[in-house]
Amino acid sequence: MRPILTLRQYTHDQIVHSHDHAQLVFGLSGALDFEVDGHGSQVVEQRFVVVPSGFHHACGSPNGSRCLVLDVPSDKWVTQNLGEHADASRRLLDHAGPLPLDAGQHQLVNWLANSPVSDPVIAQQGAVLLLASLNRSEPEVIGGRRLPYAEFNAHIDQNAAYPLQVADLARLSGLSTARLHARFIAECGQTPMDYIRSRRLHMAVRLLRTSALPIGEIAVRAGYSSQSAFSAAVLREFGTPPGKLRREAGDKTR
Repeated sequence: MRPILTLRQYTHDQIVHSHDHAQLVFGLSGALDFEVDGHGSQVVEQRFVVVPSGFHHACGSPNGSRCLVLDVPSDKWVTQNLGEHADASRRLLDHAGPLPLDAGQHQLVNWLANSPVSDPVIAQQGAVLLLASLNRSEPEVIGGRRLPYAEFNAHIDQNAAYPLQVADLARLSGLSTARLHARFIAECGQTPMDYIRSRRLHMAVRLLRTSALPIGEIAVRAGYSSQSAFSAAVLREFGTPPGKLRREAGDKTR
């Protein structure tokens, strides 16, 4: 049986996959770059990210990070163990994205991280307590709705080869650039320009892995004026140069 709670160290090696169970990833130290459902964010201390069952996601930490991971066994497990909290827990687990922890939740996460989570009783009861405590978590939404990420992503993807500014996203959201910056920090834990950069680079990596386009051409499509600048950006973001990412993808298809 898969462990419910585990402590994990993340490195620059990028993980890209999906699984048939919901997962919560809680930051303990360092910063974990995370993308789920096309939305980029960072998992840091006092924040966590929800990965619903079946959702494709990618993560990696260029400078290393440590996280507590809760792998939800099944919907049946939620029903049997969460009681009156079950419906709220399902709603939480069905919506991808980052969320903050309040002081009490943060203290509980740290307590579990310092407990023997390999003990099945501690893991089971700790996971139930943690999920129940999270049912009052709400996305950090200002103004009644989240930012229009689908529109942002479409705009970035369509114009990745051209200069993109925070003002472009501000126009799409109907906010000032200063307000947009504050909203991005609240909802994603990153700046709008970091979001644009990450979206471009993830698009570029998909092209590296799935197309035969020259690396220089992919660099141009991702908005980089030189292949060397693109290679440096990919190395910083994923800890691996573009050529190696392409070779690794080729190895996996053989």
